[in-house]
Amino acid sequence: MNVLVREGVIAPNLTPFNDDLSVATDLYVRHAAALLDGPCVALAPFGTNGEALSVAISERIDALKALLEFGVDPARLVPGTGLANLPETVHLSRMMLELGCAAVMTLPPFYFKGVSETGLYTYFDELISRIDRTDSRLILYHIPQVAGVGIPVSVVKRLKRAYPGEIAGIKDSSGDEDNTRALLEIDDLIVYPGSELPILKTFSGASPGCISATANLNGRDIARVVKLLKDGRLEEAVELHRRVRQIGMIFQEYSPIPAQKRLLAIATGDARWANVRPPLVAMSEDRGHFLLGKLGEEFRAQLASFARLLVT
Repeated sequence: MNVLVREGVIAPNLTPFNDDLSVATDLYVRHAAALLDGPCVALAPFGTNGEALSVAISERIDALKALLEFGVDPARLVPGTGLANLPETVHLSRMMLELGCAAVMTLPPFYFKGVSETGLYTYFDELISRIDRTDSRLILYHIPQVAGVGIPVSVVKRLKRAYPGEIAGIKDSSGDEDNTRALLEIDDLIVYPGSELPILKTFSGASPGCISATANLNGRDIARVVKLLKDGRLEEAVELHRRVRQIGMIFQEYSPIPAQKRLLAIATGDARWANVRPPLVAMSEDRGHFLLGKLGEEFRAQLASFARLLVT
């Protein structure tokens, strides 16, 4: 089954850095492979959670090639390729598709604010035309609170009509339930909520799961919620989702990327996991232990089990 329509959770996997802030490829490939061998149906490398806009085009391409050399199936990858300009977004998107990725996840152009819907449509129209591949598949990435530029539902509808094959879906990280519902009404559009929090309301044929940052650490339970929903076991899904939601809400109290990385550094014993690229700042070890205490015994046991896969 096409990865884009498989029920499950997709993780925007973290990007680890060495002490000199180069990409720690050894950590990167082991972590990605462990996610795919376990709870995740796919990965979205170099999304927001992967510090994408702090990672160069050449580094993204090299990291993806390292994943393939490690044995990761590119058909289970939906890498982020959205940059602030059209030519580099075209180049990176084409490269990722040439590597065999299932699709690319693309931000709108995000430097100029207050642009018109015509301008946004024209950008994606040019992007698809210039990629110029028969296998072009785009997941639009709507995260206006971070990018400063969103993708209105009206633009998504227009793009889907013009490019029914190329516009495969959208990741809606707006947190706006009305927006997500409107997207779910668009025929043949796959809609991924940008977290696990609304999944009880959104799971359907048009929304086969979610793209969740916390799946990097809590993927097992998120995936179990999706499986319970798929099997029609709603009461069990609701009960498990309470715990999943609690974990997600705790992470929202912190800067999620440094927090997740510090927890992996603690769990694996590899201090490199705590490194982030500026302007982000690493979470202190003491604060990491405090957060780990808040997350509860069951989460700590799950994290410890996952960490063992990363160090063997």
